[in-house]
Amino acid sequence: MAKQPPGAEVPPTTPSSLGEAEGGASGPDSRELDLLRAAVEAVAEAIIITGPELDRPGPRIEYVNPGFARMTGYTADEVVGRTPRILQGAGTDRAELDRMRAAMEAGRAFRGEAVNYRKDGAAFFVEWLIAPVLDRDGCVAHWVSAQRDVTGRKRAEERQRRLLDEVNHRVNNTLAAVQSLAAQTLRATPYSDAVRAAFLGRLFALSRAHDLLARGYWAGAPLLDLAEGQLAPHRDGNPARVEASGPEVWLRPGAAVAFGMALHELAANAAAHGALSAPGGRVRLGWSVGPAAGGELLSLRWAEEGGPPVPGPPARRGFGSRLIERGLARELRAETRLLFAAPGLRCEIDVPLAAVAGEAP
Repeated sequence: MAKQPPGAEVPPTTPSSLGEAEGGASGPDSRELDLLRAAVEAVAEAIIITGPELDRPGPRIEYVNPGFARMTGYTADEVVGRTPRILQGAGTDRAELDRMRAAMEAGRAFRGEAVNYRKDGAAFFVEWLIAPVLDRDGCVAHWVSAQRDVTGRKRAEERQRRLLDEVNHRVNNTLAAVQSLAAQTLRATPYSDAVRAAFLGRLFALSRAHDLLARGYWAGAPLLDLAEGQLAPHRDGNPARVEASGPEVWLRPGAAVAFGMALHELAANAAAHGALSAPGGRVRLGWSVGPAAGGELLSLRWAEEGGPPVPGPPARRGFGSRLIERGLARELRAETRLLFAAPGLRCEIDVPLAAVAGEAP
């Protein structure tokens, strides 16, 4: 039988066997066992105690509490001596069972979720924690499993996913309609081709940011994926032409949209006037996270090289410059600097990580 390995999740214990627990112990130990039994039978979760065997037909059930009967429809008399495999069926994830088996063979506790089946054949989602109980020699004497029916939670999550899918579909349709309307409207106006291209480019950049967020159900987006989505159209088949690198940073949705639009403006400017307008020009985008007063700081650095010489700051700031210098400051509390150096444009963005960070799924 498996011994508890060093560093296992559950500390070694050496309780009396079930036979001893039920065999009429007297005194303080008996009172403690009676109290423990009352507590186990009162909880809503299903509690199962099995023997240690893992090989087929599997561990035999030695005890189930009333919560098990309420959850599965099986009485104790119907399952004692049988294996918990009676709860499994066609929808049970075999890979999850394999992970459970590997943990149990190593003598470790295991937490997981799977589809089980009630006595009447109805499927339900169960979340369980299985822990070993060791004898005095450090061998597994029993397995104790606490199980909870999480069908309601799973169904609510599925409804939420369907709702988000519908919202994402409608948002994408709305953006597509806006793009079409904008294209039709701009054709009938005296604006230049450059103005039309800039406006439609911004709509497409917004759409790319929304698509990325939609794939993650609007929980947030990784900065690398966001940067790749905005910069990839400017590589012209040469990955080295535009490089993006940095540690993993997850952005909240609002920050992802703001950064996506800023990166689009930088890339569009580089393609029209900067490094990407020349055959040998290159752009490097990098970011880092470091300590700062009051917390961590996310620092992004945009550097262009190999393009036409930069004559200096423009006489007037365009939409892109205003979005980067003022928009990021207003929305994200960022400090931004556009440096019009002769070798190529530089952009520095420093923002408190807490102001932009989201949670990875």
